[in-house]
Amino acid sequence: MSVEENGGSGCFYNYVVTAQKPMGVTHSVVGNFTSPTDVNLIIGKFSRIEIHKLQREGLHGMLDVPIYDRIAALTLFRPKGDATDSLMLLTERNRLCILQYDSVQGELVTKASGDVMDKIGTHAKHGSVGIVDPECRMIGLHLYNGLFKAIPMIGSQVQEAFNIRLEELNILDMCFLHKCSKPTLALLYEDTKLARHLRTYEVNLKEKDLMDEPWKQMNIDTGAEHLIPVKGLGGVIVLGETMVTYYSSKQPHVTAPVQETTFRAHGCIDEDGSRYLLGDCLGNLFLLVLANDGDNVIGLRVQKLGRIPAPSSLSYLDSGVVFVGSRVGDSQLVRLQDTPVPPTNDCFLEVLLSFTNVGPIVDFCVMDLDRQGQCQVVTCSGAFLEGSLRIVRNGIGITEQATIELPGIKGLWSLKKSISDEFDTFLVLSFVNETRILAVNEEDEVEEATIDGFDGEAQTLHSSNLIGSHMLQVTSSQVLVVSSMDLALKGSWQPADGYSINVASSSPSQVFLAGGQGGCVYLKIRENGEVDVAGTCKMESEVSCVDITPIGSDTNEASIAAVGTWDMNLSLFALPSLSPIAKMQLSSEVIPRSILFASFEGSAFLLCAMGDGGMYSWRVDPESGALADKKKMSLGTKPVTLRRFWTNGTSHVFAASDRPTVIYGANKKLLYSNLNEDDVNFLGSFNSASFPDSLALAKEGSLTIGSIDEIQKLHIRSVPLGEQPRRICHQPETKSLGVLVCGIGERPQNSLRIFNQETFEVMDTLPLDTNEEGLSILSTSFANDPNVYFVVGTAYVVPSEEDPTRGRILVIHFIKGKAVVVAEREVMGATFTLNEMQGRLLTSVNCKVHIMEWRTTEDFQKELVTTCTNHGHIMALYVAARGDFIIVGDLMRSMVLLLYKPAECQLEERARHYPPNWMTAVTVLDDDVFLGAENNCNIFTVKRNSDSAVEEEQARLSTVGEFHIADVINQFRHGSLVMRSADSEFGKVPTVLFATVGGMLGVIASLPQKLYLHLEKVEEAMRKVVKGVGGLSHKQHRRFTNERRNVEAHNFVDGDLIEAFLDLNREKMDEVAALVDVPTEDLCKTIEELSRLH
Repeated sequence: MSVEENGGSGCFYNYVVTAQKPMGVTHSVVGNFTSPTDVNLIIGKFSRIEIHKLQREGLHGMLDVPIYDRIAALTLFRPKGDATDSLMLLTERNRLCILQYDSVQGELVTKASGDVMDKIGTHAKHGSVGIVDPECRMIGLHLYNGLFKAIPMIGSQVQEAFNIRLEELNILDMCFLHKCSKPTLALLYEDTKLARHLRTYEVNLKEKDLMDEPWKQMNIDTGAEHLIPVKGLGGVIVLGETMVTYYSSKQPHVTAPVQETTFRAHGCIDEDGSRYLLGDCLGNLFLLVLANDGDNVIGLRVQKLGRIPAPSSLSYLDSGVVFVGSRVGDSQLVRLQDTPVPPTNDCFLEVLLSFTNVGPIVDFCVMDLDRQGQCQVVTCSGAFLEGSLRIVRNGIGITEQATIELPGIKGLWSLKKSISDEFDTFLVLSFVNETRILAVNEEDEVEEATIDGFDGEAQTLHSSNLIGSHMLQVTSSQVLVVSSMDLALKGSWQPADGYSINVASSSPSQVFLAGGQGGCVYLKIRENGEVDVAGTCKMESEVSCVDITPIGSDTNEASIAAVGTWDMNLSLFALPSLSPIAKMQLSSEVIPRSILFASFEGSAFLLCAMGDGGMYSWRVDPESGALADKKKMSLGTKPVTLRRFWTNGTSHVFAASDRPTVIYGANKKLLYSNLNEDDVNFLGSFNSASFPDSLALAKEGSLTIGSIDEIQKLHIRSVPLGEQPRRICHQPETKSLGVLVCGIGERPQNSLRIFNQETFEVMDTLPLDTNEEGLSILSTSFANDPNVYFVVGTAYVVPSEEDPTRGRILVIHFIKGKAVVVAEREVMGATFTLNEMQGRLLTSVNCKVHIMEWRTTEDFQKELVTTCTNHGHIMALYVAARGDFIIVGDLMRSMVLLLYKPAECQLEERARHYPPNWMTAVTVLDDDVFLGAENNCNIFTVKRNSDSAVEEEQARLSTVGEFHIADVINQFRHGSLVMRSADSEFGKVPTVLFATVGGMLGVIASLPQKLYLHLEKVEEAMRKVVKGVGGLSHKQHRRFTNERRNVEAHNFVDGDLIEAFLDLNREKMDEVAALVDVPTEDLCKTIEELSRLH
């Protein structure tokens, strides 16, 4: 279904898809979830759950599943009689579910779920709390002020819930205490006089009420925020701003002072509750030790261990290893050490692994450095000391290390001296009538060499290492086995007269050949290099491709051979018998061009690439050769050649075509990522001492040796700042980026920093005044002035003022590496936004929108002069323009459309969106449709009624579409993360990028109506076939919901759900396609094209 044939329909219909999932960690727990012996780390990332297994070499990802709501609480507990832990999940929309792991199916199963929302009640001021009694007698929820919801449990069975009224309204934290005969609740709350108290209650499940408190402690630390229940001795730890205190009914309280701070996370180390980890908002990690005599706590000791990213969760795994989850910086795996880790004397932490987090993204800009349509995004990420710039780009890049001019390469293979060697020694290059060898000499330089036993005057069809320190060369006329020690010929085989070899494949001990008229020959290689014919077979048609890559337990010998033929058939044969295993007709009108067995993360696959750019994949049973889960992908439009390569010790597959692609495995499925190189015909591993872990790439006219990026779809580079980046813009003319940063410390210095767009080195810094904060930045030129300027809008933030009453607009010329202020304009408030408007400056200051002109004074100085102003906003936070129209996003009053009349120097309000929304971002989709995001994680589109004859309708912006995005969007930018192919049916679809607090990067693509309606049916079919984790409804999840409205999503479709179709097994794919009444292959092709939008 092509875009052109669907007809245009403006930007009314939109496709929302995630290019980068949320990366900030909100929750983490540790337990035995997947089996009684597994140590599992379960991570919550806003609306996703990741399940990892702790192994000797590190964390192994087992599951990554979406949750159809935002996670509010995540807790592991062990019901009586169960061998594994269960997972309690509470969502922000008050859905509760109990999850367990099905080890047979490898998926989550729902043991219980339900809606715990009440019809009336004020949501808890400090967020929802979900806790489980240590003896698994009940679940406790605090969702509304003044109410405690109790859910009794008998074993793993959840009973009917009931509410208990609480006297305490402003509850800061709550927990269940250990070592209590009845479920005992500890509450930390604040009274109306802002004093904080600790109170405990016994929960009487039979009477459905709270009993008189066993004990309480009034007037505790005024900065107390968190409770930690102590496992071994009972009691509770209260974390305050200046002290940590242990309270219990059995003894007087024990206190340890701490330097003033705010604790954000804690985690238990020992099962007896004697040691805890504490993390504060500044990223300090502390060890809290409870000294005890066996019955009572006799002292507390708090020791600083070192610096970590500001944590949102701390989970102790095993053997001193701790997971540090952060929502404002990178998460980490750290190991606790007994002695300081050099070079410092006060840090007892060794960082083992970092997990990238681009959130929270405050702002971002889009750069197209090559001007080819493939953009990279630079984000203002993190908070406080974790502040950084992140450069995000799509696809896998090659870092070039050496290039040789060598036109006409027809194939390349790397060879080792011995199959067990670490490094490659030779690089075999095949040409039309010759074979040339490159080798690494003793000085680790690459030079041309010879292998005496090889035929240098023939084109090589295949080459590899063999057992017994031998090397293989296959040409059209012979098979040669050469010793890698003395490079002498040890064995050979030639086909009968009149026959030639067309294709070949090998394992370390076998060779499989195919020649003319469908003849196939199976050869065995002895340890001494001699070649034996082990079998022959004849196909019904000419053979186009073969493969015998081992996928079983024996890596030296294959047990299955795959053969593709010109009659569009794929056949499998058992080795060594050559007895047929399977034969299938490929549903294509083109022949298979390349076939390959490959293993990813222990799962075996058969890949078959076609002459039209398509590729089939199957899962393979390595023992029987049975194929299952057939899928087809489109990798390009030209014939595809498949080659296996290694990087960082892991095997991947390179698909050479007009869209070079790397195929890799993750979470038991195949993933595809573009290679950011054009015209790569052949690619292979070349791991030498001088070029470690490198690749060799053959292009049309050259050979390149280089290193490859980490294999993943999006690549993220970090530029740590140690301060908070706030706003960013790109100035292509000076090849620079302007970034407004907020300083950190007792005397923070806010400033404008200018970075080089490629190296990200600081080129210049322009400090701002004391108490002055940069709020907006723009790169622009003005009418009648050829220069390009950075324009910076600021506000003076004074603690005694509710809203800023003074600010500045600075016009800065960056020239010869220096930022020079050429004009300054004081304004009466905060300059929230800056936009270019027909050679003028469009800005919003507090509640006003201004148009300013760039003029020359009588003394030839430049200045900004206000020419027209619009009033009537509560706070004009966001502004976007297109032509003469300006859309304003207000703090509370949704969006307003203004018309600029330059001839009359007037800004006129044309239309308003009347439903109140607290806006977080706005942009223009086209002349009539505008996109906005609001603070309840929703997006919506509105349109102006320009064709209406009724004046009242013309003054109203009508709602077009509404959708729940499940994260707060901070910024929209027009652009694309991928290079659009001119022949792609979605090549001209307009796209908008968005960035969120959780670190999500997404794409909103405007689609024609007919295609949208088709995808709407696909979305509905996916809802029926793919059920949400915990019984959560996708339809409910995407409803536009805030304090005033709750409506179904409309005129938006969820691209994440639709593209999940590509991960389904064949049976479920067919089920979805049948519901939509479209052939499965056609539906695959449409969704694959959509997936290329990001």
